[in-house]
Amino acid sequence: MVLASSVFLVDLLVLVHADIIMAEGSDMEQLLTAFRKFSVYGDPKATGKELNGKTWAKLCKDCRINDGKNVTSTDVDIVFSKVKQRTARVITYEEFQRALEELAPKRFKGQSKEEALQSLHKLVEGGEPSSVGVTKVAKTATVDRLTDPSRYTGSHKERFDDSGRGKGREGREEIVENTGYVTAYKNAGTYDSKVKAEK
Repeated sequence: MVLASSVFLVDLLVLVHADIIMAEGSDMEQLLTAFRKFSVYGDPKATGKELNGKTWAKLCKDCRINDGKNVTSTDVDIVFSKVKQRTARVITYEEFQRALEELAPKRFKGQSKEEALQSLHKLVEGGEPSSVGVTKVAKTATVDRLTDPSRYTGSHKERFDDSGRGKGREGREEIVENTGYVTAYKNAGTYDSKVKAEK
């Protein structure tokens, strides 16, 4: 009976330990995903393997690591300079993890180092770059009235067709037709039919 219960406890401990390792693995995957999203943000040539100082600061701001009290933007920049290679301008994923380890005790002062790091990982996991300050299109009656091409008059009316689509160059410039006829001539294109009729 005692042997069976001890085997059961050992099996239970092994399962709990395996669950913790799997949870840490999925947490690290989410951390890597967040790292890659921020590393390619705003740079079409980025590979997703490195963060520069600007994107590191954005990650800290958007994931609320930088709270303005315990961790400031200066702290973020100092940690970036501390973990990167001496001549490098970017940090790799491993250096990124070291940077998080540096900031964790500073951000979560009342927790142990491991708990603080786990709390910091939870802030970063699933984080995505936000686009703050992007101009949104205003939908008001005034804007609708001013942008309705059916109400345009004068030369502006010539730039759009009946459906409201722009005519492009045809609406902006006077395109010369090299037909040999004067502009607005009523019988344009009838010369060939007259000559053939006379023959």
